[in-house]
Amino acid sequence: MSIKIILVEDQKLMRIGLRSLFEEYPEMEIIAEADTGKEAIEKTRLLKPDIVLMDIGLPDMTGISATQKILEETNFDTKVIMLTSHISEEEIQESLKAGANGYVLKDINTEYLMVIIKTVKLGAMWIDPKVVPFVKDRNSGIIPSRQLSRAKFRESHANLTKREYEVLKLVVDGQTNSEIAKTLTISEHTAKAHVCNIIQKLLVDDRTQAAVKALKEGLV
Repeated sequence: MSIKIILVEDQKLMRIGLRSLFEEYPEMEIIAEADTGKEAIEKTRLLKPDIVLMDIGLPDMTGISATQKILEETNFDTKVIMLTSHISEEEIQESLKAGANGYVLKDINTEYLMVIIKTVKLGAMWIDPKVVPFVKDRNSGIIPSRQLSRAKFRESHANLTKREYEVLKLVVDGQTNSEIAKTLTISEHTAKAHVCNIIQKLLVDDRTQAAVKALKEGLV
């Protein structure tokens, strides 16, 4: 079953560009678009998506206000991911207080975005590394504790080698086997072998599931 998504973005060209990206991922389905907060609220209430990708800068209200209304007024399991170019401490904090499950900058790697969407749908929270300094040590009462610590993850998956952790980090970053090989100065064959070992050790079916598990359990 595909992940149903509503795309909220006031810039038409941005909406067209994002929709074209999702066409390459059959497990994702854009079921509606909205260019105002009011429209986003109405369509979310009607269509009950799994994920709302929410821009902050909307013409009638902020995406933060729309997020709060969506999560207050709906009683189904919709998750909201802020997809924005804004890096403001106030907006980041207010987004999280409103109940957003993710805060992602628009320059995100496409494959990485797809992993984040899957991870958030499973119940995890994801914050773009570029904005983490704005929320670090200020998250008490704002960010739910949904992820295991790195120590807990390593304890649970102690059979991963140091190199496999390095490769897993690059898998989460969306790198292909070829790119991993170049980054770590190893052969593509060796990179592929590491990825296969990681998939087996984490008891998942493919590299995407490995990345999802790593994010959900707090490794990265």
